[in-house]
Amino acid sequence: MNLKNVEKKENNTAELTVEISGAEFEAAINKVYSKVKHQIALPGFRKGKAPRKLVEKMYGTGVFYEDALEEMYPSIMEEIMKNDELEIVGYPKTDVKAMGPDGVELVITVGLMPVAKLGEYKGIAAPKGEVSVSDEEVESALKPYISRATTQVVVDRPVAMGDTAVIDFEGFMDGVAFPGGKGENYDLKIGSGSFIPGFEEQLVGVSAGEEKDVVVTFPEQYQAAELAGKEATFKCKVHEVKEDQVPALDDEFAKDVSEFETLEEMKADLRAKALAQKEQGVKAEFEKAVMSAVIEKAEMDIPETMVEYETDKMMENYEARMQGSGLSFDQYLNMMGTNRAEFRTTTKAQALRQIQVELVLKAVAEAEAIEVSDEEVEAHAQELAEQYGMEIEKVKAALSADVLARDVKMDKASKVIYDSAVAE
Repeated sequence: MNLKNVEKKENNTAELTVEISGAEFEAAINKVYSKVKHQIALPGFRKGKAPRKLVEKMYGTGVFYEDALEEMYPSIMEEIMKNDELEIVGYPKTDVKAMGPDGVELVITVGLMPVAKLGEYKGIAAPKGEVSVSDEEVESALKPYISRATTQVVVDRPVAMGDTAVIDFEGFMDGVAFPGGKGENYDLKIGSGSFIPGFEEQLVGVSAGEEKDVVVTFPEQYQAAELAGKEATFKCKVHEVKEDQVPALDDEFAKDVSEFETLEEMKADLRAKALAQKEQGVKAEFEKAVMSAVIEKAEMDIPETMVEYETDKMMENYEARMQGSGLSFDQYLNMMGTNRAEFRTTTKAQALRQIQVELVLKAVAEAEAIEVSDEEVEAHAQELAEQYGMEIEKVKAALSADVLARDVKMDKASKVIYDSAVAE
């Protein structure tokens, strides 16, 4: 194989003219023929015993050409990648100019790794909101603890809103019971809205031991089409009425549900956590705005093939994650109210942004002459091990020292940008 010519084009692409000699191509054809001959049957020959020349005479001289080129393609690209002047990204596009007994001539169009030409990247001004946590938000944060500490007691009185009624029920339509409309000893929280609209309210005032016919109309968009929009009667019997017993919000409550001795200490901790979460969100938005400004001020000529390649990788990762959670990708898209084409458009924008960020950080690391020590790489590996609950040696086995060092360098470059940024 001979890389005859490299011609740089616009948008960080290059056209590579590759020549393959007749002898190299002949060897590839023979290799392909050896692989497939057991599948070939010609009249007068046992399967797999037909000579190559007779096969070519019957099916055409070039019958093995495409497969031979495909056989050679990985080694062709491997040789090209050895060229130190070419840092290839994305998918190559191949145009066959000539192919025959004398050899092959290809023009392979590749994307080249772009380099960001930085504009201003220090002292970038961007809006940053102020955060606070209200007393109402602290009270809201207490609700899950209150809910877990709430108990239920059986009461001797009619059902009221907020109670839990233990009921038997069976649904009828035109006097005939319908499938799926029956339940026994069912705990129904009155006012939860978990049953058909109007059902729960009709049980208010009913005492344990009493029966009640509840008449409702199913919603027009009900999941069971045969019931949608139709009136039904549910024959109900109340067995028990249970009332929520909400704990008193005092120091004893705090001791029971948390590690704190007083309610005020617990509230202070909830406020601090809520504040930290808000500050993290504001910080993320601030850094996003700063990075957007840096990207806008930089010049980058990113080949389309690079974006498509990154988009495909992200799509594959999304799909693998969905399958890991027991959901098909199409089911997930359906739940999100979108389709593959729309999702890919969104993902492509994310892929472009990811590429832009990486190119900018790479250029900043270069401009700032950022170095990474072995100790910093080791500390990063340890951090990842703790984050994912893995042994550090397994982290190092999964991620090479070069990858870990690159992560540290990118992090240090981002700190140069963010630490110098000005909050407005």
